[in-house]
Order: sequence, then structure tokens, then C-alpha cells
Amino acid sequence: MKQKPLILVTNDDSIVAPGIRALIEVMKEIGEVIVVAPDSPQSAMGHAITINNTLHLEKVTIDKELQNEYSCSGTPVDCVKIAVHEILKRKPDLCVSGINHGSNSSINVIYSGTMSAAVEAGIEGIPAIGFSLLDFSWNADFQHVKPYVKKIALEVLEKGLPEGVVLNVNLPKKEIKGIKVCRQAKAVWEERFDKRTNPQGKEYYWLTGEFVNLDKGEDTDEWALKHNYISIVPVQFDLTAHHAMQQLNSWDL
Repeated sequence: MKQKPLILVTNDDSIVAPGIRALIEVMKEIGEVIVVAPDSPQSAMGHAITINNTLHLEKVTIDKELQNEYSCSGTPVDCVKIAVHEILKRKPDLCVSGINHGSNSSINVIYSGTMSAAVEAGIEGIPAIGFSLLDFSWNADFQHVKPYVKKIALEVLEKGLPEGVVLNVNLPKKEIKGIKVCRQAKAVWEERFDKRTNPQGKEYYWLTGEFVNLDKGEDTDEWALKHNYISIVPVQFDLTAHHAMQQLNSWDL
């Protein structure tokens, strides 16, 4: 009898977030599921790890059908690290992160705790996917994306991923026309700091900003999502700017 694939599930919105519960439901249809996720929201943590504090891990029962769910006090990357090195008896066949409440398209991939968990799994040699829904609401509806999440996960399990690559998958909020493999759009956050004063007279700042897409290409994740397509961007964690090496080698160093 063929062994079921072992699937590690994590996220950055916390172990009780509706998005991860929806992802768990889908993964249970595919394989053996182990959940290791933060005990509190960890959005925009990027690839942060805990080095100056203790980490706590607690076995919990949220889904009675699951034998292995763990709540971790650390970041999404901590969750993957502790899962691989302390909990799992063998390397998982797949790591899925999400489903995030909110977009992680374009430049947001840099800040995303969801995607950093997937990247960490990739660094460990585990095929990995980060899933995000374009709806920040805690009560977001994930039902319409479940068949696509399952399809993409099964494709990765069957065909694998190129070495050093993980997938950044963003899902439209409502109607879905199909799936497009895209490049990351060139976009920025035009940020502002709202300066305020608390009742004790102490000044503080609140980060605000506007997301600006500078890319007019029709092969980007932003274009796909705007036109109700799921975007799949292959993300590499080798950050070397290979195209710049020739120029730098021409310098008088």
C-alpha cells in the first residue's frame, strides 16, 4: 500500500485563523497532515527567527481528526524549523503555508510571514507553496478556492519543483477565470508615518501607505489578479543578482 504524502501546514495568521483551517481541510484529502503554526498573528514578520527569547511549543486539539497539531510561540519560520528538527520523524513531502488573509503579490512577498515559511521549507529541501486570498477579512470565504488549492498541491506532489524554487500563489476574492504562471509585478508601497500624541503627551508613529503598481505588463501577478486569475509566481531564495555580476567584475577592485 502506497504511503500517503506527509504534509506540513503552517501560516502567519495564527493556528486558529479560518484560512489555515480551510487549508487543513484540503490537505486532509491528500495526505497525512501535521500542523505547526504560530499561537498569535505574525503578519509581516518576513524571515524573522527567534534568537533572544525562548520558544514554546504546545500540542493542541482543534481538529479532532488530527493527531498532530502544535501551537508555537515563535514566527512562521520558527514553526517550520522546529517542525523539521523536533517534531517530524521524516522530511515532509510538501509544506503549505496559508491560506493568508490578504494579498502577498508583488513586493509584498518580501515582507510576508506566509511566504517566508514556504521559503524556509524550500531551504530545507521541501517542496513548498504559500497560498494567499485577496481578502483581509477574518470572516473571508475560502470555499471557492479549495479546488484550486488542491489541484496546485497535487501538481507539486506529482511533478516536484525546480531546485531552489517555491511557489507564491495568490487567489482572487470571488470569481476565478483560471490560473496563470506570472512574474512578480514591479510595485512599491508609498509609505507615510502618521505622527500622533498619546494622552500622556508622548509622540508616536503609525505606519500607513498606499500600494502602487508601476508595472503595465500583462504577464504579472497584479495583472492576473486584477482580471480574476489565480497567479502563480515561482520564487527563488538565491538572492544573487546574476545579471549584475559582469558589471561589478568590470570595476577596479
